[in-house]
Amino acid sequence: MTSAGNAIDTDCMSLTRFLLAEQRRHPTATGDLTQLMNAILTAVKAISSAVRRAGIAQLYGIAGNTNIQGEEVKKLDVLANDLFINMLRSSFTTCLLVSEENENAIEVETDKQGKYIVCFDPLDGSSNIDCLVSIGTIFAIYKKTAEGPATLKDALQPGRNVVAAGYALYGSATMIVLSVGHGVNSFMLDPSIGEFLLTDRNMKVKPRGKIYSINEGYSKFWSEPVKQYIDGLKNPKSGKPPYGGRYIGSMVADVHRTLKYGGIFAYPATSDAPKGKLRLLYECIPMAYIMEQAGGLATTGTMPILDIQPEAIHQRTPIFLGSKEDVEDLIASFKAHEKA
Repeated sequence: MTSAGNAIDTDCMSLTRFLLAEQRRHPTATGDLTQLMNAILTAVKAISSAVRRAGIAQLYGIAGNTNIQGEEVKKLDVLANDLFINMLRSSFTTCLLVSEENENAIEVETDKQGKYIVCFDPLDGSSNIDCLVSIGTIFAIYKKTAEGPATLKDALQPGRNVVAAGYALYGSATMIVLSVGHGVNSFMLDPSIGEFLLTDRNMKVKPRGKIYSINEGYSKFWSEPVKQYIDGLKNPKSGKPPYGGRYIGSMVADVHRTLKYGGIFAYPATSDAPKGKLRLLYECIPMAYIMEQAGGLATTGTMPILDIQPEAIHQRTPIFLGSKEDVEDLIASFKAHEKA
């Protein structure tokens, strides 16, 4: 028996239960994707725990330091990377892993191989760890395209081939936002039971927002279409109120706010970084996939992010994503300058 003010949901939708229900929608499903997602969930829970006790556990230190017992103290992003790699390897569902922290793709041992490739940023925004800004994990899952041993080509697939993608956000609470190709759902970690519970079903981004998110410190290096577009948001000529500027500097946090409230997130190319800064495989493609599944758009300014054919695992790209109408206005700015 529970009091009305302290009621416990006895039929809550956990993320594991949600994945099993999705699995039943596909009669030929083997359960491997569910098994893989459970491995990711375990890694996210462990990272969430590490993030919350980072200061106490001295996880802000430089990698390679030793503590008083002579044990190696790993920096939080290195720890997160090791957690992800070990959980994915031992899931028996993956064959190739691409991490932001590793120069080369990681081939899973033959006796542990499965059919999936996972591209991930284990701790996005890690430069903000020390000041307690929200950070996150980003991932995209692909299926191996050919028989035989996995090759680098299997990892270099366009975003249209994504099987599932999502991100975890470690903020005031720990949340996972996930799409397996049928819309976007978010799940909050309930620490009392150690489960992610469904909190937002079938998330949709607003058609147009009131917020833009960009690092204006680099404005002098932007191309003219970007300068003109951002200026139009700040100084609208039609008498409409200007957009508000919000920029955290952690992609997961900035994109999550854009998904919840609408508007546009931008990390454009600059004159000194003409190919952009954010990485295609494990930052831009997963976020673009989520945003499109939620009814938004994601573009380089000239082509959809999900249409890009990757050529290298750490390839960079400019990105603009968010509300459909806002991104369409940005694309129109690029097209107008092409004609000029």
